[in-house]
Amino acid sequence: MKGLMNVYYDEEGDFLEISIGKPTKCHAEEVQPGIFLRKDEKTNEIKSVGIVSFKKRSKDMKDIKLDLPIEVNFSSLAA
Repeated sequence: MKGLMNVYYDEEGDFLEISIGKPTKCHAEEVQPGIFLRKDEKTNEIKSVGIVSFKKRSKDMKDIKLDLPIEVNFSSLAA
């Protein structure tokens, strides 16, 4: 995952999506109950992670800790 990170939260639906890079045609795959990965149709590159029932899963909005089904490496990002 490389590029600009976008965070979208739908409070009414309690859905969080974190995406990186330019949008492309993707397919979604549920990797754990309520956790979805969107992958590019051509390259299979992970483009976003979607989390259903985000508030319920995070418990305390001041200290959010989630076990994501992918590895995110911030060390390669330029400041």
